[in-house]
Amino acid sequence: MKIVRNDEVIVIAGNHKGKKGKVKRVLHETDRVIVEEVNKVKRHMKPSQVNPEGGIIEKEASIHVSNVALIDPESGKPTRVRFEGNGKDKKRVASKSGKELKKNLV
Repeated sequence: MKIVRNDEVIVIAGNHKGKKGKVKRVLHETDRVIVEEVNKVKRHMKPSQVNPEGGIIEKEASIHVSNVALIDPESGKPTRVRFEGNGKDKKRVASKSGKELKKNLV
């Protein structure tokens, strides 16, 4: 998958089209991502030891990776990602500007 954690993305399809956010988590098995402050849903939680009060909790639901696009670091517009180089020299590059994308460690 070309989108990784901590990438800045924009939603390009669906109810949340146009919203921007940072990728919190990537679900490789289902090709989905969880984006901060996008696709918020309400969950009715039963009281438990972790959450003794229970109640209604808002959390982000996943979005299919085909519905988000990476934001170009130079222009701020949606872009696709390509890879350049082989082996250890392999780098992610924004297709629109040709600028190398930083490694998102953490």
